[in-house]
Amino acid sequence: MLTKQWFGPALLALIPVSISARAQVTLSPPHTHNPNPVVARPDSIQDTGLYEYWSGMTEQDRAGGALLGKVVVQGELLPWDPIVVTVACDGKPAYTAETDSKGQFAILPSRISGELSQLGDRERQMKVHFEGCILEGTLAGFNSSTVTITERNLRDTPEVGTITLTRAFAARGTAVSATSKSAPPSATEHWSKAGEEMLAGRPDRARRELEAAVRVYPGFAEAWYRLGTLQLLSNPHEAQVCLRKAAAADPAFVPPYEQLAELAVQQSDWPGALASVTHYLQLAPKGTMHIWYYSALSNLQVGNLDAAENSANQLLAIDPLHNIRNGEQLLAVILARRADYAAALLHLRHCLSYIPDGQNAELLRAQIAQLQKHIAKPN
Repeated sequence: MLTKQWFGPALLALIPVSISARAQVTLSPPHTHNPNPVVARPDSIQDTGLYEYWSGMTEQDRAGGALLGKVVVQGELLPWDPIVVTVACDGKPAYTAETDSKGQFAILPSRISGELSQLGDRERQMKVHFEGCILEGTLAGFNSSTVTITERNLRDTPEVGTITLTRAFAARGTAVSATSKSAPPSATEHWSKAGEEMLAGRPDRARRELEAAVRVYPGFAEAWYRLGTLQLLSNPHEAQVCLRKAAAADPAFVPPYEQLAELAVQQSDWPGALASVTHYLQLAPKGTMHIWYYSALSNLQVGNLDAAENSANQLLAIDPLHNIRNGEQLLAVILARRADYAAALLHLRHCLSYIPDGQNAELLRAQIAQLQKHIAKPN
């Protein structure tokens, strides 16, 4: 699940003369980790699962109330991390969902960008937005089959089918390490037990199983990676050691570089963050929401405004639901640094179309007012 963070006032000093080339950014990364993590599931179905959620709905709610599907990885186990499913309409991403621990996902009208769903209008809203759109899974190093959303899915049959991911052997980078297939049975047993402990919400036991797995098989890249992610908050130094061991065990395995970039951002190590981002993109050029966010923020900090703007635009293109809520604000900051105040103002105003009223919306209005005053000043 993507944590939604906001820029603090220090970053919102949008006028270039008031901030140095290396802006005073106090923002923490958008992808923070629970010290007791469990496998993420889509928002509205965390407790009951996809089909229990659907069977509990009324007949009225079922009409256009949701679309359900599943992702499988051919010849591989499902990764522990959720797989992103993108809904593309007219060739552009319009919606994203994440799989649960069984590979299931849901498309819900309440998450349509820029709209607040009305209970009596779900079917029309879903048809207007999604009929004829294409579903595709996104996983580095894998090709995805596609599924088309039909009128029948929206009216009668909510199950859209199965998306199949197959390994792209020509890909430079992968989200599923090939070292896992080489693990001896005892290491695989510890790995499986660790997964069970994670699902049960017992990360300490999971960590012990992972430590046993890498003792048996020091080249177990995914086990080293999981050990690193479990320690991101409690022991950043040890997390970094484990993540680097994961990268060394399988140089094509891309997830460690995203987490290393996050650690560097947390420590305001902008060159380090850029090094990890660059390595990730060399292996998997499509990137992820987080990779493009870290790239935009880090390039802004070191004064590479062209690269920062490009990365922020890449983020917005693949994040239509604004899961990283401050992504568009970051683009506004970059544009203001380039003295493109009108474009910065447009992006800040657009944020109000998908941010509910409350403290964050009030902060946005204050930012807009600040920028408007600056634009109104005579040269």
